[in-house]
Amino acid sequence: MLTRQKKLGVVFDLDGTLINSMPMVVAGFRYAVKAFGVNPSAEEVVARLGGPPDVCLRNLLGEDRFLPEAMDRLIDHHREHKDTVAPFEGAEALLDQLLRSRTKVALWTGRDRETTSEILKANNWWPYFQLVVCGDDFATHKPDPEGLNHILAELSLASSEVVFVGDADVDVLAGFSVGVSTLLIRNGRNLSDHIKGLSREWVETPRQAYDIISARVLTETPAPSLE
Repeated sequence: MLTRQKKLGVVFDLDGTLINSMPMVVAGFRYAVKAFGVNPSAEEVVARLGGPPDVCLRNLLGEDRFLPEAMDRLIDHHREHKDTVAPFEGAEALLDQLLRSRTKVALWTGRDRETTSEILKANNWWPYFQLVVCGDDFATHKPDPEGLNHILAELSLASSEVVFVGDADVDVLAGFSVGVSTLLIRNGRNLSDHIKGLSREWVETPRQAYDIISARVLTETPAPSLE
């Protein structure tokens, strides 16, 4: 059921949603752990993403013994390849429209605050977000909805007034657990029927998601509801 709301809010994930960074992110984690005899596939890395990088590294390594060195390797890889990270086409135009329409916009990313800040600063994106929640701000990580609940409380938004745009299963699970509709970007990966059923809807590309947000939020169409 769709119900009209007096106010609307949009929460964005970052990697794979607003910025085209997933190839670099996946390559970085694979590089970081390869020196220790671990050779995960790209799919295995993606399945373990969520929260700050040390969590993913620990999951890939299976132990803490090599974690400090692996973290150093990951940081080195990021510094060497950070120039390959760029916004998806249409992302900044949408954020600008949302800002001009006075829509409440937040960012909820599993990326750590330091590298998130670097990306937002490099693209002059800080003014677009009323709130930024990163993977190392809380002890919990997606799909735990603590970060999302924090955004709802801080921006005085009800779950029915928000759409969450993300590209990972954990985004869908987190949103669904608190009644926030999720617009899922597939980015070429296979989705289970379970995840498809829990998402409000899913699309192939970020640009398709941007078009939906532009049409539904900026024209003040009824907000998505899980009811």
